[in-house]
Order: sequence, then C-alpha cells, then structure tokens
Amino acid sequence: MRHLIFGLACLFLTTTVALAHEKSHQHQQVPTLDKTQTTVTIEEDKVTITFGPIDLPAGHEGDLAASMPRHFFNMPELRYMTGYKAEVFTMEDGPMPKAYLHHLLLLDMDEPSISCPGEPLFMAGAGMEMTDTRFPSGHGVRLDPSHKLMTLVAFYHKVPPTKNVYARFTMYLAPKGAKMAPLEVYQVGVNVVCFSKFDQRPANQSDEGISIQPGVQVNTAPLRFLVDGCVKYAYPHSHNGALLIALENRTRNKTLLRTMPKVEQDGTLIEFPLHQVYSDAQGFSVNTKEDYEMVLVHHRPLQQKSEAWGMGNYLLYMTRGECQTLAKNTTP
Repeated sequence: MRHLIFGLACLFLTTTVALAHEKSHQHQQVPTLDKTQTTVTIEEDKVTITFGPIDLPAGHEGDLAASMPRHFFNMPELRYMTGYKAEVFTMEDGPMPKAYLHHLLLLDMDEPSISCPGEPLFMAGAGMEMTDTRFPSGHGVRLDPSHKLMTLVAFYHKVPPTKNVYARFTMYLAPKGAKMAPLEVYQVGVNVVCFSKFDQRPANQSDEGISIQPGVQVNTAPLRFLVDGCVKYAYPHSHNGALLIALENRTRNKTLLRTMPKVEQDGTLIEFPLHQVYSDAQGFSVNTKEDYEMVLVHHRPLQQKSEAWGMGNYLLYMTRGECQTLAKNTTP
C-alpha cells in the first residue's frame, strides 16, 4: 500500500509526470479514472467541478497517478478566475470533516509553470485547510479556452469508511468582458516543490513532506525567484502540527509573509483564518536579484508515536514587474 500523505505541491508534481504524456484530448471527452462520475457546470459567475459519489477509503495500490479521479475540460470562452473554494460532503449528511480531503487541484496542461520550468502550470489547489479564496478586486487568473484544464482529487486513505462522498471544486469568474489585471501563479515551499528537483531533496524529505520530530522544529529553505513580480495574494498550505509559515527577504532583512493557522489543542489543523491569508491590491515586490527564505515552524506532541510529515507552502498570485503605487480612493 502506497501512502497518500503527500502535500499539495509534491503530489501535483508526481502526477504531472504521467499526465503530461497524454497527447490527445477531444473537447467534449471526459476521461475519468476508477469509474468516478464527474460533472462540470459552467455558469455566468462560476465553474463547478464535482467528483462522486466515491466510497472511502479509496484505494491507492499500484500506480499513484491511476489512483486519483481526474477530469479534463476546456472553457467555452476566455474568462478570468477570481478565486476558488473546495468542499467535501455527502448528500445525506452535508459537509464532511476537512481532514478527509488530501487535495483538490486545478492545472493548465498547456501553460508552462514559471516557478518549475518544464512542468505544467499549477493554477489552484486546496488541502484540508479549504481556504475560501478571493483575489483582490480587478485581478484574476486567465482561463484560455484553447488550453486543456485538469482537476484531480485525492482523499486520505485512513479516513473512516464512508459511502457516497462528493468532492467539489468551485472557481469564481469575473464578469464577461471585465478589464482584469492578469495574475500568474508561483509555487514556493520549505519542502522541495518542483519534480525536476526531487533528486536534490535532503535526507529528511520524501514525497510525504519534511520529517517532523517530537517537540518544536524549525525548517528553513533558501529561495531565488525566477521572475520579478508583485504578489497580490498568497494561498497557504501546511499539515497538522504547523505553528507558522513565512516568506522572508533576507537581502533586505524583511518578513514579507507570516501566516499562523488555527489548530485544535493537539495541533490538528482547522483552517487559516482569513485575517492570516495575505490579500492586498497594492501587493509586495519580489525579484530575481535578492535572496529569500521560506520558514516552517512545527510542534509535534512528545507522546505522538506515529510518523509526522510537514509542509510549508504558498501559492503566490502575482502580476509581472514591480508593484505600482495606487492612488488613494481608487479601485484597481
């Protein structure tokens, strides 16, 4: 049995190796795996992708890429995604515990990643934090109708047996014809997030993340950006036991992001409160010339005997170039 305790970034990058080799796709065709039903509903202000019903725990034997329901689709016309959310539920009982979900991801298979050259673009994703994401007004991620988009879902395989579970990923859309500032997506993490660099991971990392030892543990990782940008929104992702994740500019000795999750008494992740999720139309600049660092602080209860694996990642939504000063009392 292969464990599916991967973080958002690592699991995405593992699967894209197999998925990138798919050469053909008809516009109306709906490839699915494990006979999971999938529906896509495109409305005026949102796109909804629903997987299910699925009986849990879902098996993950053999090929990892073949164990996850996935769905390909194209937008009928050019639109801009202005945010997204993830949900897990049953028709009978409503919302399920967030910890059931490992991830829901959205990829653009025809757009190269700017943070992981040679890999498809990781556009959006949610783990058990299920943060309801809304980009600053006037900003959005371009959804090109000529590009093949893919969603995929995975659940933790140790969840209690549950029948007829659904996973739903909703993308919010800007009004048709609205003038938008295009956002690009950039992955950063304490753990290695690009598949091409997996062979460079230190000994304490695996596909499951960073090994977390009992007590307090601080992990850091140097970072150099490959493009100049202005970060408008930062989607955080971590696992149980996380106390803090941060992004710091070491050249300027300045903390740019400092995010603390809401957790249970034992450290189980509940969510990232909205006031802890960075969203600002002004934004902050990052560039290719300066040195940056990612920080992850964890606490693993001393009595916890089972293995623990952590991650500290951000999906940074940015415009290209330096941040522009906004005039007072104006809306972008």
